[in-house]
Amino acid sequence: MPEIADIPHIRSTRNAYKALGKSPSDYRNAAEAMLRRIVKSNGLYHINNVIDINNLMSVTTGYSIGSYDTEQLSELVELRRAPDGENYQGIGKEAVNIEHLPTLYDRLSAFGNPTSDSRRAMIQTGNRTIMTVIYSFDGKSDLQEVIDRYCELLIQYCCVEEINTIFVL
Repeated sequence: MPEIADIPHIRSTRNAYKALGKSPSDYRNAAEAMLRRIVKSNGLYHINNVIDINNLMSVTTGYSIGSYDTEQLSELVELRRAPDGENYQGIGKEAVNIEHLPTLYDRLSAFGNPTSDSRRAMIQTGNRTIMTVIYSFDGKSDLQEVIDRYCELLIQYCCVEEINTIFVL
């Protein structure tokens, strides 16, 4: 179990949490939380193919990955530190404390972070246009390989019409 925190991309996310004032032991990023569930033999839930691909990529790379339904978002999306006292309705959870976490916001509100996403923009069944974020806090050394593999899996297991990739640093 202790070795999970030393996986390079998980360690860099933990360091980002510390730098932003959030305890990475109290608020584990999704990749770390999933690996801990697997080590404890608790398994992962099946949600849908997109989320299953996110989970597979997270546990094999150490990156936390979030996918969001773009029809539920306004056009301007930014990543910023959540202010004191901030929370939102989590997927499968009540209010999630996102205070001080690196968090995605649109013009309406916060909707995602490397630990837990909100219900507002979660992926539902049916045809969707999605935005996927690979939360990287240690540069982009292997991101192209991760993106290429992610796209291969989307093409193989989802009905994909078009994929556009953008690096935002």
